[in-house]
Amino acid sequence: MSLPSHPAGPAPACTCAPTAPKAPEPAGGGEPDGAAGRFGPTHALILLIAVLGLGTGLFLAGTELETVFALLGGCGAIGAATLTAAGGGRRLMSVLVEAAVRSGAGK
Repeated sequence: MSLPSHPAGPAPACTCAPTAPKAPEPAGGGEPDGAAGRFGPTHALILLIAVLGLGTGLFLAGTELETVFALLGGCGAIGAATLTAAGGGRRLMSVLVEAAVRSGAGK
């Protein structure tokens, strides 16, 4: 069995015509630049349906109404904090934290 022979010297330079540089692909797979982090009306509708469905399911399962409201309020607070932090809304986050501290202090 013989190995393929390679030239001893450097390989000849490519004579292909230079091509235009490729446009950078968007980070995250298929989203165009600028679309990441946007919260649109479709997202709001999906979340509204999910919250209403979850609340209805919990109520029909026999959960007390106060507990349903507390659970959904906690989920909403976590979701709002996550969207704010992911969107870089430091100012909005500080306002929300300040409001929570004031309401906890009774002011």
